[in-house]
Amino acid sequence: MLNFLPKTVLGIISFLLLSLNVIFWCTIVFIFALLKLALPFKPTRVILDHVLHGIAANWISCNSGWMRLTGKIRWDVQGVDGLNDRDWYLVNSNHQSWVDIFVLQHLLNRKIPFLKFLIKQELIYVPVIGLAWWALEFPFMRRHSAEYLAKHPEMRGKDLETMRRACAKFSRVPTSIMNFPEGTRFTKTKHDKQRSPYQFLLKPKAGGLALSLSTMGEKFQSLLDVTIVYPDGVPGFWDFLCGRVKRIIVRMQKIPIPKQFIDSDYENDPACRESFQQWLSELWKEKDGRIGQLYIEARSAYK
Repeated sequence: MLNFLPKTVLGIISFLLLSLNVIFWCTIVFIFALLKLALPFKPTRVILDHVLHGIAANWISCNSGWMRLTGKIRWDVQGVDGLNDRDWYLVNSNHQSWVDIFVLQHLLNRKIPFLKFLIKQELIYVPVIGLAWWALEFPFMRRHSAEYLAKHPEMRGKDLETMRRACAKFSRVPTSIMNFPEGTRFTKTKHDKQRSPYQFLLKPKAGGLALSLSTMGEKFQSLLDVTIVYPDGVPGFWDFLCGRVKRIIVRMQKIPIPKQFIDSDYENDPACRESFQQWLSELWKEKDGRIGQLYIEARSAYK
């Protein structure tokens, strides 16, 4: 443990280890991704998908390694028992910081299949890591506003087509699809601007979850709902690298997916869309209450 070092020094060490980890594993990912492009045969692709997921799991394990080396986090985690890396999972979480991604990967690595996020199309241009996401077949989504779709109706349904193509690949090997329904990280400014009815959450957007269910619903056994709480305040990424994060609370639970939402037509069926949004709003209301209770319990533990 290097936590005795000055925080700035720890941050620099963590950043260097993170960067070296990215460069090392991305290089290996690119090699096998190019091999998969050169051998477009289904049996070969299935084998190489397993290999690439194994490489990604090792990548995450190394991230967990430097997190343990430079940090001293007290984890309070419930709900990971009974998970299986041979099932398909639809994972749903609140979103407060870039740290959330490292938390989810650290806790779920090798317990469920490799997590794949729905990523904005623009992020493919992020140096090195954007190409790694492409090589690992993360679904890149280009979300359009209602105003844009009104002017360009030919773009309607494009995300569904993208998701269907991605899910055709996901059906080859067990996969976990990660979704942040809030669509962005929580801040007080965004919360006030939205006039969110929740105390600790932004309004959820149902599109990502609905797209996943409409294309792969028969694969998912349940929704894995994750709640992340930072009882000492939401950390910035630099705080995390510097080892300033002392406690992280995580609660996970499997929630049955209503059968009517599997293979549903969310985009074109108003009744389905209203029912789905109501279901997600109820989940969000329960999550908001759970977060409040966890904050109360965390404060009581320090008294």
